[in-house]
Amino acid sequence: MKINTIRHSLAHILAASAKEFYPKVKFGIGPEIENGFYYDFDFSSPISEENLLKIEKKMKELIKKDLKFTKKQVSKSEAKKIFKGQSYKLELIKELPSKTVSIYQTGKFVDLCKGPHVKSSKEINPDAFKLTKIAGAYWKGSEKNPMLTRIYGVAFATKKELNKYLEQIKEIEKRDHRILGKKLELFLIDEEFGSGLPLWLPKGALLRKLIMDFAVDTYLKRGYELVATPHIANLDIFKRSGHWNFYRESMYSPIKVEDQYFMIKPMNCPGHVKIYNSKIRSYRNLPIRFTEMGTVYRYEKSGTLHGLTRVRGFTQDDAHIFCMLEQLDSELLKMIDLTKYILNSFGFKKFEISLSVRDPKEKKKYLGSDKIWGIAEKALESALKTKKLSYKRYPGEAVFYGPKIDFLISDAIGRKWQLTTIQVDFNFPEKFEMTYIDKKGKKQKPVMIHRALLGSIERFLGVLLEHYAGALPVWISPIQILVIPVGSSNRKYAQEVAGKLKSEGLRVEAKVKAETVSKKIREGEIQKTPYILVVGDKEMKKKNIRVRQRGKGDIGESSLTKFIKNIKIKIENKG
Repeated sequence: MKINTIRHSLAHILAASAKEFYPKVKFGIGPEIENGFYYDFDFSSPISEENLLKIEKKMKELIKKDLKFTKKQVSKSEAKKIFKGQSYKLELIKELPSKTVSIYQTGKFVDLCKGPHVKSSKEINPDAFKLTKIAGAYWKGSEKNPMLTRIYGVAFATKKELNKYLEQIKEIEKRDHRILGKKLELFLIDEEFGSGLPLWLPKGALLRKLIMDFAVDTYLKRGYELVATPHIANLDIFKRSGHWNFYRESMYSPIKVEDQYFMIKPMNCPGHVKIYNSKIRSYRNLPIRFTEMGTVYRYEKSGTLHGLTRVRGFTQDDAHIFCMLEQLDSELLKMIDLTKYILNSFGFKKFEISLSVRDPKEKKKYLGSDKIWGIAEKALESALKTKKLSYKRYPGEAVFYGPKIDFLISDAIGRKWQLTTIQVDFNFPEKFEMTYIDKKGKKQKPVMIHRALLGSIERFLGVLLEHYAGALPVWISPIQILVIPVGSSNRKYAQEVAGKLKSEGLRVEAKVKAETVSKKIREGEIQKTPYILVVGDKEMKKKNIRVRQRGKGDIGESSLTKFIKNIKIKIENKG
């Protein structure tokens, strides 16, 4: 028996159980999903998480009754009688193109469904599923429709698999960057200010800067040039780029300024193209690599927003490379090496790669000829093969102007996150009449490569927090060291220690307020500070420090010079 069939059947049993307690409930849909199932309900009044326990208990009772899942094919008119008063089911029946509809009966419960289902509830292990949460969900996913109550459940073949999954969920909850962001005082999202628009607190803004500075400094050393573009641009440039036709659903509405319309930019690329076109370029200048920490804004439905990993305004470590065709292969190889270096520096060692190409059956969705798409796809594939990197090919997943490769990193608990993207584009150079002068003095069109290695800084930071469960490596911790005096007589020495550490370029905070040492240490541990230095009379007399290391506790007394040397080695090695 396939586990998806069991999960789908559990969705029906969930609905049947809910009806036992809420006879007037209206039903939406109830499919199986990854790791489980859900069902959408329209209750007359809200229900709480506490209600899940009694519904789950009822589900187990029904499962043990050996209920049969019986399929019938009925006419639309008969189906309308069966689902009288069930407005959502009647709407679905009306939309079905066939003259007959498929229904399943499970005990007293009847549902509109194609199946498949188990033959009997005895095929379901009553100890291998659990109802997990309640959420809101718009009918058919549209904000224009009523908000329904969605009850989620998880299900597996065995109780052991269920328990393993539930333990993983606990670990995921412990690592939730939204909770960590609040706990570590990094960021907040204020509904009055705007959903999906993070506000960075001092430590979070510093962390954000540390990440961006590392990336920009690395890029500059690799031959990139720093540029900057405004947050809005004339609507006409996005019409010319193709974004207005191919990407409009993710763009905000135009803003009228005098007699012109402007867009809050969803992409940085048109600005970089304009900078390239600002003067005549020679083959001797190529490749040209522009990079920018560019903030963009994209429309996301409120129901899809999630902390930092799905926002409406975000900053990209964006770059665009303009090169000759004969330079394309070498630029892609360098970019792959740079991607691995950047990701490895932050502790991401494992990743999967996808190659997204055009769907040959849906060419109208893309710009450009078969020839240029063939060249672009071949170049990306060749680079991956040269670097001996395994990848999966995904037809139809390319962006409208070119194919791309994406790096999906694996975090500490094995989850996959898409971060890096590299795209080859022959279309923008054509649309914006970009040229360079070749060796013979003739005008040629460059190839354009779009790339973001960290992707969205916001998303990357959210993933980073979850990967490390908030315990960031010392090199990017906003506060690397906390200095705590034992008593009031040790405060001056604590400040001297902090001052010396700061003079060495370390990020330090001295806790000299009149509070207990244990409380200060506890606060430092809650903030996941890598090192806590405690100084009392003994340490002050010897001009030493007592070191507490995150995760290890007290590791003993040390000279300040030795401590500085050791921590600098860890920072240098990205420890």
